[in-house]
Amino acid sequence: MSKKIKVLHLIKSLGRGGAEKLIPETASVHDQNRFEFHCLYFYHQQENIVDELERAGIQVHLIPSGNLGLFFQVKKVSSFIKENNFDLIHAHLPWAGILARFVGLNLPIPIVYTEHNTWDRYNKVSYWGNRLTFKKQDLAIAVSNEVALSMQLNSIWDPYKRGGRLKIRVVQNGVNTEVFKKRETRSERLEARSEKGEIRSERREARSENEDVRSESRVEIRDSREEKREKVVEVDSLLIKERMGIPSSSKIIGKVAVFRSQKRLWLWVEVAIRILKKHPTTHFLLVGDGDWRERIEKQIKDSGFEKNFHLVGVQKEVIPYLNLMDIYLSSSEFEGLPIAMLEAMACEIPVVSTRAGGIGEVIQHGKQGFLCHVDEWEHLEDYSIQLLEDEELLAKMGIEARKQVEEKFSMQSMVEQLEKIYEEVLS
Repeated sequence: MSKKIKVLHLIKSLGRGGAEKLIPETASVHDQNRFEFHCLYFYHQQENIVDELERAGIQVHLIPSGNLGLFFQVKKVSSFIKENNFDLIHAHLPWAGILARFVGLNLPIPIVYTEHNTWDRYNKVSYWGNRLTFKKQDLAIAVSNEVALSMQLNSIWDPYKRGGRLKIRVVQNGVNTEVFKKRETRSERLEARSEKGEIRSERREARSENEDVRSESRVEIRDSREEKREKVVEVDSLLIKERMGIPSSSKIIGKVAVFRSQKRLWLWVEVAIRILKKHPTTHFLLVGDGDWRERIEKQIKDSGFEKNFHLVGVQKEVIPYLNLMDIYLSSSEFEGLPIAMLEAMACEIPVVSTRAGGIGEVIQHGKQGFLCHVDEWEHLEDYSIQLLEDEELLAKMGIEARKQVEEKFSMQSMVEQLEKIYEEVLS
């Protein structure tokens, strides 16, 4: 058996952002008979995805450091790489990218860098650090054409590879459509079985609110190295809806996000309030957390529609919450190519969004959802109401959303492109 290619993912932190989530999700699809994955991070957060990386077969390592402290970790990271005989570095986001390039000045190791955002949205330190060191890598990956254009326009010099022109490749984010898909609730399955005369006397009663409600459904994940199956527990969406006090007939508009300024969640709430004045039975669901939570909570409380909003915090399993949503609403000012939106689309949820970053590369206006200019966010209200009032259109766009992800944004396709890049920089 040939030696495995050892890949070191380098990233500042392992919070629940889109860039971080891609590391375990891609690893789960990679051929781990050929590749061995490690991840080195520096800033430890209480809410993290370390366990998800380990379940995906990734060995996780921590060297504690803050942003500026990363510049003093070059020697330590270089020693770690030599001790473990890594074949290549795959860095994510500016701070890890800058560190990887400094390491590469002293070590003959190929460096791949993935850029997840447009450069003009970074703070000055991140922007200039990224810009000034950018030529010191072998290949750059952009998650969207918009991001690729940003790298080209902001290069301080013609970007150069060591000894030649730097290659920039667009590898759009993908979703595992075998995991992210629309699922029947436990009640729906029981009803269907009942109609077929298949329900047995052991039909279970719903558990109390304080219990951990689990559905009968299981998702099978195949470990490519051991061919073993791991059962992932799935929470019943309908029971979540009941617990939140949402009537079964009510439509739900939602979003999964880190509560930071780029998401403009204060505009998201404003759009929601406007919709509620015309459709007061609609409910709004936010999955995630962050620095802007307090402001959002106050805005909701002052609106008088507090009972129609549900902020459920960070959730390790987002699929049950995605399956509650009828519309995925986004008000972002800028994006790379949002993973959460692709996951929602895979669950047959149409999107109403600003045309931020790579979103316009995913959504065809009027087909998988509706888009508006970033500065014309008021149109989000009209588009959302149009879908709330047209069940046929809502269902049709949901089907088209799933189809779009299956055909153009699958995790399998993304991983195949990454493996070709790894082999290219090693050749």
